[in-house]
Parts: sequence; structure tokens; C-alpha cells
Amino acid sequence: MRRMVVGLLVATVVFGATYGLAASLGVSSKTLGAGTSVVAACQSGTLTASYATLYDSAIPGYKVGVVTVNGLDTASATNCASKSYRITLTNSGNSSLGEVTGTTPSSGTSFTADFTSSDVSAASVTGIHVVISG
Repeated sequence: MRRMVVGLLVATVVFGATYGLAASLGVSSKTLGAGTSVVAACQSGTLTASYATLYDSAIPGYKVGVVTVNGLDTASATNCASKSYRITLTNSGNSSLGEVTGTTPSSGTSFTADFTSSDVSAASVTGIHVVISG
């Protein structure tokens, strides 16, 4: 009987400590933690992305040159001006083929990312992922 009471007491303490630690983790748009939080977008409009190709005899074939992102909002109250971006090119299995990071411009509605040195075969690209954060 005594072992059972001690076991229940230990289980209660461990459960309470674990639950208390998990409850103390915070979540926001700029930190990593446990839980859920609504993250507002920096713009309501849709971004579109396209890329130019150039021939590379080393591949051999066409590779991705410059990716252009259009539809950037730099004028509204909650805009995407001067924020960090990450553009990832993916294949049919959604695996990364190449990635470029940078900062969005402070004005204008488009920006570019240069993938020329990444040597990504244009024939392999099935998706362009754009993330703007900050």
C-alpha cells in the first residue's frame, strides 16, 4: 500500500512539473516554442514568382537564372518592405534544389533573387516557395 501511495505521489509531481514547463513555453511570430499562435501576413495581396533561364553546357541544358517576385506591397500600413526573404526552388518531391536569401526592397512592387551560381537545372524545378519574415 505504501509503495502505491509513493508511486502515485511521484507520478503526480512528474506530471505537474511537465505540464507546468510546457505551459511556460511562449509562442509568437518571432520565436520558436510549443503551442499555437496566429501570425499575420505583411500583406493581403498575392505574390507571383517566375524565373528566367540560361543555357549551361556544364549541366548540359538550361538552368535557373534570376527569379522575379511580383506583387510586393511596400506602401500600406502593414507592408513587406525591408523584410527578410527566402526563396526556395523545389522538385516534384518538394525537395530543395536551391535557396537564396535577402531583403525585400523598401519601395516598389517586385524584387529579384539570383540563382545563377546555384546551377539548378530548369527541367527539375516544379515549385517556387517564397517566405517573407520579420
